Amino acid sequence: MKIYQIDSSARKKGSTSRALAKKLLEKIKKPGDEVIYRDLDDEMFFVSGLTESGMKIEEKDQTEHHKKMFELSDKLVKELKESDVIIISAPIYNYGPPATLKAWSDLAARIGETFRFKPNGRREGLLKNKHAYLVITSGGTKLNSSEDFLTPWLKFILNFFGIEKVDIISADQMALDYDKSIRDAENQIENLFINNS
Repeated sequence: MKIYQIDSSARKKGSTSRALAKKLLEKIKKPGDEVIYRDLDDEMFFVSGLTESGMKIEEKDQTEHHKKMFELSDKLVKELKESDVIIISAPIYNYGPPATLKAWSDLAARIGETFRFKPNGRREGLLKNKHAYLVITSGGTKLNSSEDFLTPWLKFILNFFGIEKVDIISADQMALDYDKSIRDAENQIENLFINNS
């Protein structure tokens, strides 16, 4: 099995979302499994300078930045397509996703690769039979509340790519009671595997 772990927190040390994702990975990973790791805080490009709709720029019009952007996009798509399980850790920043996670989704959204349009105009995700786990953390925002614009958006994006099986582990409102939030998240991880055993 190939496990694709994506961390998006801007904090390298002391990140709760990164720590919980690591615990989740330890629960999921079996001997012989391969882990593909990507830290979005290390390398990310924002889509810019497009000359047509979608991720398209004529090769003659591509700058060095564009070439690097497409190279990274190709890598992200390949990582997604090859994975069986996807773990995405994401803190809620100002009620929404980290900018790098939004950039990741823009680069991964490639027509004919991660989604396509049917003859009737409806979209179809092409990444079937994958299981995603989302590790969502927040200081004050309650998960799935009217102020949480990260969780429903990320679930929608994964569904758009064809990934329909999505489990969520959350440590939300940590500013209110940090220890309780962490305990709840760790219990959610344990319960996931008790219920699936």
